[in-house]
Amino acid sequence: MSTDRNRPFLHTPGTLALMTICKRSSLFVLFVTLSLLASGCTSHQGDGADGDVATDSDSQTGQDTTAEAPIPVEAPTITTVEQVASELESNGGNMVPLFESVPNLLAEHIGQDEGKLKTLNEQLKKTHVERSNSGQAKTKTTEDSVESGGDENNPFRLGDLVPMADKDFPELAKLLKENKWIDKPVVDSTELMKQRQEKEKSLASVKEALSLKNSSNDINLKIRSAMGRLAANDKSVDFNSTWNRHTSGDVKSTNPIMISSSAEFDVSGLTSFGLMGFDWTFTPFASKDTVVSWQTSENGLFDKVVIRDDLVWSDGKKITAHDVEFSYRVIMSSKVPVPAVRSGTDQLQGVKAYDDQTLVYFHPAPLATNVWNINFPVLPRHIYEKSIADDPTLATSKYHVSMDENPVTGGSYVITKRVRGQEIVLQRRDSYHTVNGKQVRDIPHFKNIRFAIIQDPSTALLSLKKGNIEEMQLSPEQWKEQTNDEDFYGKNTKVYDIEWVYFYFGWNSRSPFFRDARVRRAMSLAFDHAEMMERHRKGMDEQSQGIFHRTSPWAPETLPAAYKQDLDAAEELLESAGWTDTDGDGILDGMVFLDNEFDGQLEGVKRSNFEFTIAVSNRSDRIALCELLRENLDQIGIICNVRPVEFTVLQQMARDHKFHAQFAGWGTGTDPDTSENLWTTKAIDSGRNYVAYSNPEIDKLFQDGKYELDPEKRRKIYQDIHRKLYQDQPYTWLYFRNAYFAFSKTLRGYNFSARGPYNYGPGESTIFKAPALK
Repeated sequence: MSTDRNRPFLHTPGTLALMTICKRSSLFVLFVTLSLLASGCTSHQGDGADGDVATDSDSQTGQDTTAEAPIPVEAPTITTVEQVASELESNGGNMVPLFESVPNLLAEHIGQDEGKLKTLNEQLKKTHVERSNSGQAKTKTTEDSVESGGDENNPFRLGDLVPMADKDFPELAKLLKENKWIDKPVVDSTELMKQRQEKEKSLASVKEALSLKNSSNDINLKIRSAMGRLAANDKSVDFNSTWNRHTSGDVKSTNPIMISSSAEFDVSGLTSFGLMGFDWTFTPFASKDTVVSWQTSENGLFDKVVIRDDLVWSDGKKITAHDVEFSYRVIMSSKVPVPAVRSGTDQLQGVKAYDDQTLVYFHPAPLATNVWNINFPVLPRHIYEKSIADDPTLATSKYHVSMDENPVTGGSYVITKRVRGQEIVLQRRDSYHTVNGKQVRDIPHFKNIRFAIIQDPSTALLSLKKGNIEEMQLSPEQWKEQTNDEDFYGKNTKVYDIEWVYFYFGWNSRSPFFRDARVRRAMSLAFDHAEMMERHRKGMDEQSQGIFHRTSPWAPETLPAAYKQDLDAAEELLESAGWTDTDGDGILDGMVFLDNEFDGQLEGVKRSNFEFTIAVSNRSDRIALCELLRENLDQIGIICNVRPVEFTVLQQMARDHKFHAQFAGWGTGTDPDTSENLWTTKAIDSGRNYVAYSNPEIDKLFQDGKYELDPEKRRKIYQDIHRKLYQDQPYTWLYFRNAYFAFSKTLRGYNFSARGPYNYGPGESTIFKAPALK
């Protein structure tokens, strides 16, 4: 294949704005948000993302794990239209395997034959349904299916996805008598951190730490050690203080079952009610603040939780087990659009409140994931039980809009002010920690917490230096070049640690361009990963080699080889997939299936130039990487248009699968099974498999992972998933963005997990300000 790589770029910066909207595209995401699942929904994986980097070596670069040999360019077994016809004749006319392996050649074979096109469409639909239903959720739900609860032909029914019928729940006395019960941990996560720190020697005093400039791993450890120490006692804390935090994205929803971005997770973690949590090692526990006891049946089919009787919502109403059962039924209602939260929760058979304090969770089998599936957000039943039928979206009616603006909360804070695009302010809720004049829980350290919404990183850093915000995640450029002088260190310090958050280019398999795995691999080979890491990430992050970070127990012991730019190999793969320059205009073209709005309805076949749009959130660092991709692809005859959009627009495009490609990211879940929501066939319609990737092997492996109770055997299952996904390249995995944070010198008590400094137990609850010296 010949392409003149020395020709000028097809799109110059001056004309780029005219080309950013593709005729048939749209998109999302990161969580990463990333930063993406946390309190209230701690077992699920988060999307969206704000911030940038960190690693554990002195040079802040490098990777210790060995890698497999580079992925070879595959020699396709079917390379001609004649071979396509022969294969169809031998396999009984099943076109699905060819559609998934050589779609361009199959398109050329079908041409304008409407009969063959109709047959293919029917076969694809049948295969999709079979894969979605194979050992997985039996009910298909999509956000597009959400209709008015008043539809006479399809009325709203609370909990219509719940597998167990009401009559099937046994009496509590019978359940308790017939099962042996094992006590599970009910803990105070702050006490866990205190116990950990008692075994650790502080490497520096606070005074010394605040005088240091963070220029090496040793200094970083000293600062983290000193500034991470918990408050010695209540006299060490200024309980009247305000913490001014930063977020780069607005809060779309304050409803804990609707959250999907990192900003929403941060707010929900402070305002929502929950029973379960996990520590920095992702070890699960029931929270001592809300739970009296937690027991699991010896056969693994039941979990029994007794909640405390001194819990109230912010409007004064008592929090009971009935709120938890109601919330489960809301999540398991097909007309409620909650693809993130339903993942995992849909593995339960049912949840039953036997009285105001006693809950029992029913499992279909002793699954390895049961401990995570009982962890989901809780809504106040008295607020939503009468309104949900008229508005199952929980977001569009006048009443639900008002509740989103001024929500009734079950956590330690309430929302007192919300200015779209500017700020959201929380105030400590006295009725959380004090009941009938008696303190029953620890008093949160801050009277107020204010989230300043500042999208531009440069503006945020300026605000930090002025003292208007007191924490933010730094980009590599900010860490290396903009936070080393007294202008920064006068009021602030900075620290870093590893965080399991990865960014990627996502290739929509519903797009006519990215159905073929060889094309997706070609995209990864065409991209200049070295330039990304050196120039854009400043040598501070690690190149991603798949869904699990090298330090995760779920990552293969020998990681797949990291992709390196190889334009010749990319061209070979593209040519084998049917993409060549047939008319000599310098642009690749090939036969493709037209797919109206990517809705699965094939419309026809035509020869098309390889021109697509990649959507990206409107941030300069992310746009720059998409521009690098555009330049790289231009060298091999592919037109890539870059379309920056607002984050909320990006999210909706992703949910609708209406995009060719996207730049996005994901944060880690607490268990590898949470990734099922990203990669299985059923998650295309009912989860967050936005790129519509489908592989029966992956579906089966995720199913196997749920049932495997042997830790080592289970680990091997997810390592296999990691390798198979990396081979198929539904994403071009780019880099792991680690946690590089700046904190005001007035703050103390911050510690890190693989989810950063906040989204774990105890997380932000140990952060405090010391009283001002008098």
